[in-house]
Amino acid sequence: MSKSEANSTIEKCHEAFKGWRHKPIQDRATIIKAIGKTMMDHKKELAELMTDEMGKLLEQSIQEIELCAAICDYTAANGPENLKNLDRELADGERGVIAFSPIGVIYGIQPWNYPVYQVIRYAISNLMAGNGVLLKHASNVTGTGKMLEELFVKAGLPAHLFSVLIIDHDQSDAVISNDKVRGVTFTGSSEAGRGIGEKAGAALKKSVLELGSNDAYIVLADADIELAVEMCVKGRVYNNGETCIAAKRFIVVDAVYEPFKEAFVKTMSELKTGNPKNDSVDIGPMAREDLREKMHDQVLKSVEKGAEILCGGKIPEGAGYYYPATVLGSVEKGQPAYDDEIFGPVAALIKAKDTEDAMRIANDSRFGLGGGIFSKDEKKAIELASAHFDTGMIFINTFGLAKPPMPFGGVKNSGFGREHGGFGIKEFVNVKSIVIG
Repeated sequence: MSKSEANSTIEKCHEAFKGWRHKPIQDRATIIKAIGKTMMDHKKELAELMTDEMGKLLEQSIQEIELCAAICDYTAANGPENLKNLDRELADGERGVIAFSPIGVIYGIQPWNYPVYQVIRYAISNLMAGNGVLLKHASNVTGTGKMLEELFVKAGLPAHLFSVLIIDHDQSDAVISNDKVRGVTFTGSSEAGRGIGEKAGAALKKSVLELGSNDAYIVLADADIELAVEMCVKGRVYNNGETCIAAKRFIVVDAVYEPFKEAFVKTMSELKTGNPKNDSVDIGPMAREDLREKMHDQVLKSVEKGAEILCGGKIPEGAGYYYPATVLGSVEKGQPAYDDEIFGPVAALIKAKDTEDAMRIANDSRFGLGGGIFSKDEKKAIELASAHFDTGMIFINTFGLAKPPMPFGGVKNSGFGREHGGFGIKEFVNVKSIVIG
C-alpha cells in the first residue's frame, strides 16, 4: 500500500468504529458468533491456504480454525457479561458505576506461525468490546489475512471495521503514531517487541506484547514417564515446533533421567518430515529458509559449547525447508539451547538433581511465557505451578495449547498483557468511573 492508501484504510476503520461502538452488545455478539461459523463453513480452503503459505500440517491448520471458531463462540457467549457495568456502594449515600467503553482503533502486528489464530485472538475480543481493528500480518501469510477480511464481512461485520494493512516496517511505525490508532498489540520476538513497546509508549498508547520464550517442562520422579514422553514430544513438534509456547527445555530429575531420555530420543528420532498435506507426516517444512538456517546455527553453536546431538541435527538434502526432530543432550547455561528461544523442532534435554533444582533451572531464564510439570501428585504440581514457577501459563501432565476460557500471556521478556478468558476483552477499553450523588 502507498502512504495515502494506508491512511485511507485507517480513516475508514475509524469511521466504521464510530457506528460499531454504539451497536447493542448482543448484536455484536451475534456477529462474532457468525464469524466463527463462517470460518468453519470455509474451513477446507482456509486450512489449505494456511498450509500452503507457512507449511504447518494440514490437520493442524484445521484444528487451528476449530479453535478460532471456539474463541468466537466463547466470546459471543461471555463477552456481554464481561463488559457489563459494575455497581459500587460508596460512602455518604453515593453510589458508583464502572463502565467499560471502547476506545477506538486497535492495531495488531501479527506473526506467521498461526496465521488465523494470532489474528482471531486479539481481533475478536476487541470487536466484541466495540473497537475497530487493523491488522499488519506477516508478509508470507498475506493471503490468509486477506481471506479473513473477506470472511468477516461475509459474516455480517461492517465493511472496514476489520482491515488488513499491507505495509512495511517504516509504514507500520507511522500507523502506531497515527492519532486515529488508540492501542497496539504485537506478537513476535522479544527484540521486536521492545521496539514496538517503545514506539507505542512514546505515543502514549497502551500496548499488549506477547513475545518469545524458552519454555521449560519439568519431569519429576513420580511422573508417568510414558505420558511425559508422549506429551513432551507433542509439545516440542506441534506446529513444526514453530510456537512461542512450545515445550523447549526438558528438565528431568536424576531419578528418572535415563528412562525418559531413552524413550524421548527414540520417539523423536522416529518422527517423519515431509509434505504437510500427507497424513503420514509428523513435521512439515519450516516457514522460511532463513529461519531454518538460524535454528541450525543455534544447534551448531550449542554443540561447540558442549552440547551433544542425540538425534537429528542435520539439514537434509533436497527441496523444501525441512529439519528433522532433534534432541540435544548435555545442555548447559551459556549455550543457545539453554539461553535462547529455538523456534523449530529442536529439544534441549537437561538433568536436574531433584525437584528444587529442576525449578531453579526452569526459572533460570529471561523468558516466562509457558511451562509444564509432570507428576502424579496433582496437589504438589499445582503448588509448584502457583507458588514457584515464574511464568504465565503452566500445563500439568499435558502440553501447551490455547484454551478460550484461560488467560494467555507471559512475564519477563515474554511480554505483558493477557488475551482470552475474559481478560483480553478489557485490555483496550476505557474503564470509566461514574459517581452518582
